[in-house]
Amino acid sequence: MVIDSIENAAKYFSIHPHFQKAFEYIQQPDLQHIGLGTYQVNEHIRAIFSHNMGMTAAESCSEFECHNKQIDIQLCIDGVEEFGWKPRASCTQPNGGYDDEKDVQLYFDRPDMFFKLTNGQFVILFPEDVHAPMIGTAAIRKLVIKVKI
Repeated sequence: MVIDSIENAAKYFSIHPHFQKAFEYIQQPDLQHIGLGTYQVNEHIRAIFSHNMGMTAAESCSEFECHNKQIDIQLCIDGVEEFGWKPRASCTQPNGGYDDEKDVQLYFDRPDMFFKLTNGQFVILFPEDVHAPMIGTAAIRKLVIKVKI
């Protein structure tokens, strides 16, 4: 997992061959005004814009998730978003099997820690990062970039 501000995005271009393109997309000047929904950036990158009310930690942790085939870059555009996190290697209680179509594995485990993002901050979540996003008490506008591994 990586947590940082968008101003430092170039530091992470070398981590994955598609990160430079993903971060170039994220650094568009008008993210606030892009319509909600899913956009295919290219064959390796998908962008999902949402604007929803935050949820309780219990609600979010009921969908404690990780992915096998994608890396998430989650950017808080506006608001304060809290995440729960735990390393996948420490998770021992799968919540069903891996869903290949949705690329998601859920867990009953609880997060080891929580952290917050606010405007212009992002987190990179790799397959080994089990996460519970969208925890908050107000509206959160965010962008999730799905990068194929």
